[in-house]
Amino acid sequence: METDTPTATPPLSYSFARLHGVVVAEGKGGVPVLAHRPGAAREALLEARRVFGRPIRPSSLSADAFTSLIAKTYAQSDLSRSADAAIGDPEDLSQLASGLPKTSDLLDDADDAPVIRLINGILQEAIRSRASDIHVEPYEERLSVRFRIDGSLTEKLSLPARLAPVLVSRVKVMARLDIANKRIPQDGRFSFNLGERQIDVRVSTLPARHGERLVMRILEKDSQGIALSELGMDTDMLTDFQSMLARPNGIILVTGPTGSGKTTTLYGALSQLNDGTRNVLTVEDPVEYALDGIGQTQVNDKVGMSFAAGLRAILRQDPDVVMVGEIRDPETAEIAVQAALTGHLVLSTVHTNSAIAAIARLRDMGVEPFLLSSTVTALVAQRLVRRLCGNCKQPYKPTDSECAELGVKAGATFHKAVGCMQCQNIGYQGRLGLYEMVINDDVLRQMIHDGASETDMGAYAFQSRKTLLQSGAEAVLSGDTSSEEVLRVCSAQTAENI
Repeated sequence: METDTPTATPPLSYSFARLHGVVVAEGKGGVPVLAHRPGAAREALLEARRVFGRPIRPSSLSADAFTSLIAKTYAQSDLSRSADAAIGDPEDLSQLASGLPKTSDLLDDADDAPVIRLINGILQEAIRSRASDIHVEPYEERLSVRFRIDGSLTEKLSLPARLAPVLVSRVKVMARLDIANKRIPQDGRFSFNLGERQIDVRVSTLPARHGERLVMRILEKDSQGIALSELGMDTDMLTDFQSMLARPNGIILVTGPTGSGKTTTLYGALSQLNDGTRNVLTVEDPVEYALDGIGQTQVNDKVGMSFAAGLRAILRQDPDVVMVGEIRDPETAEIAVQAALTGHLVLSTVHTNSAIAAIARLRDMGVEPFLLSSTVTALVAQRLVRRLCGNCKQPYKPTDSECAELGVKAGATFHKAVGCMQCQNIGYQGRLGLYEMVINDDVLRQMIHDGASETDMGAYAFQSRKTLLQSGAEAVLSGDTSSEEVLRVCSAQTAENI
């Protein structure tokens, strides 16, 4: 398509462009064109041409293409300019708006107070940068705004410390939190539209020495996650995982630290199971993405809706598949095991460092070994590493010690991050998953029943299966990531050369 490039400074206001369906964009060779959606009024085209100030060729787009173009055009934000506007008028900073509607379109707020424009600019820049979290951190002499992009924090803005209480208070108003209470942690959320995209933001505040720290997690409501085939599992592991999902009952556990992609993997599994023939129910904290055709319930401890209470309730809803966001207490673990024993397929997560460690964790919660041996069918451990930018990565010959750390043969070729305009000089762009999987066969089932140690179970389980480190080593050899990234998330250990 020749009109998919937004102009640097849109000459038309967003409200006019959205209402009348016209936008100025760059065509082939950088020549401006007047893109419009089907059915745009002739008067709107003439007015847009008048505002632009010189003749411009019209170009008709489909409704979907126009929606995408207008979002790209008006979502571009100049963060530093927004910051300058907020800093420039101290009096305006103290004038907090009375509040935003529950769902407001941030692209249409150009005339609001500077602090609101600053927050809007930060949110728009975060979404454009594919950030998952925004950290607002007050210190003695400055206010730091950092984005978590592909799992790594990067400072995007440094502001005067005096802006901290005003900015935090404004976000608390948006999230319906108590702005007068600054001594206790608070959690809330708010929603907004960015063009046609619906964005949900989870807000967490924490009292600190120099003010309240603020973290905003960005969730796109309409995101349907990714398919299992796109997660990064190799062919054999994906086949095994799908065969475990095809079983009518049992427990499948996904393990890993916070932010390792466990929920994405479970959502991929649920999407495969959601074929219309099964009743699929979940209890989550919180519900991060809406999945059509699946009953999703959110934990609410304030009213007694815990994981255990939610799981107990949904088992009375005639489910075929149950997903529990996390097994974090003995009661939830016991109910999950009973659900698997009574013919349900249970999917959940546990915070452990390896797949086999999940067995030890459940034993520590008080689940009897004979119950674990008969209900747990598969254990998956995963990590996320940053993917090297394909435009600027450079090959190099690693030292023998680097090869030994990853368990690869000396003389292999690795790649390193360099940085270019395409990846914002980071050297990485996007992420990929590293996985290890344990299938509970007859031998392992007997070991679990007999209370074998985690070391002995791991030694047997990985005789013919890859560990996380070996999965990472393969990603390094294929040029997808760097050795530094793999060693950042996986413990270096003695591994058979690959």
